[in-house]
Amino acid sequence: MSTSTATRPAAPAEDGDPAGGGSPGGAARVGRAVLAVLSRSWLVVLVLVAWEAVTVAVDDHFFPPPSQIAVRMYELWFSGPASSAFLTQEALDHFVPGIGRLLLGWALAAVVGVVLGVALGRSELLHDLLDPLLQFFRAIPPPALLPVFLILFSIGPRMQLATIVFGIIWPILLNTMDGARSVDRLHLDTARVFGLSAPRRLVRIILPSAAPKIFAGLRISLAMALILMVISELVGATNGIGYLMQTAQFGFDYQAVWGAVIVLGVLGNVLNLLFTLVERQVLGWQHGARQLNS
Repeated sequence: MSTSTATRPAAPAEDGDPAGGGSPGGAARVGRAVLAVLSRSWLVVLVLVAWEAVTVAVDDHFFPPPSQIAVRMYELWFSGPASSAFLTQEALDHFVPGIGRLLLGWALAAVVGVVLGVALGRSELLHDLLDPLLQFFRAIPPPALLPVFLILFSIGPRMQLATIVFGIIWPILLNTMDGARSVDRLHLDTARVFGLSAPRRLVRIILPSAAPKIFAGLRISLAMALILMVISELVGATNGIGYLMQTAQFGFDYQAVWGAVIVLGVLGNVLNLLFTLVERQVLGWQHGARQLNS
């Protein structure tokens, strides 16, 4: 007695499956990513070309061409060994402390601003008592208090941190306060019915509801922190990017001055990109809810 074996037709190979002839799906994705980057960066290239042409034609010492600025930046800061990420000792001595103060000041402002903002947002009594005082200090430009901070903390990192924290805490505080006040009353009442304690209501309801506005304040304050970092380093500092700019200006090294400006612009974009990635991870539930409601 003979038996016959039925053969099934082979399934079509997916894109990029080696069994399907090695279709370069991965290469296609890489190509699309490269094209997307190029499509967004063409204006930057155009500006650099125009900048180079105009500055070469004008030949002004105060406005060097970007090609000369790039060479000077490489000589001063980016010609170090690979073990130090190609950063020179001068870059390590000034970039690292400045960025460290920026991030530390931003973190301190975030903690104080979120804690105080939640307290003021959930307590009408605290809000009525402290709001006039907060509005008064919020209206003071942070650079105007540099002499006060110099007297209180003397020259050094503490004065620079105080300048950064005082200047950037307000967007975090006000956005957190607004977010904490706008929590849905029905959610809080439901949590009380189910017996959730006050700390659990804070963690499970109030903070998630206020998170979008908290992150909005954190984003604004991060950009402000970069500005105040430079301002604080222009007064009695011994290191930092602002100190480098001032030293280069006094030495008539305008290529280095423009190089420091470019470093600040790149640093701001990198910090914003990293913040955006974290925000998308933390607030992923919000984007999903929007898609369901739309």
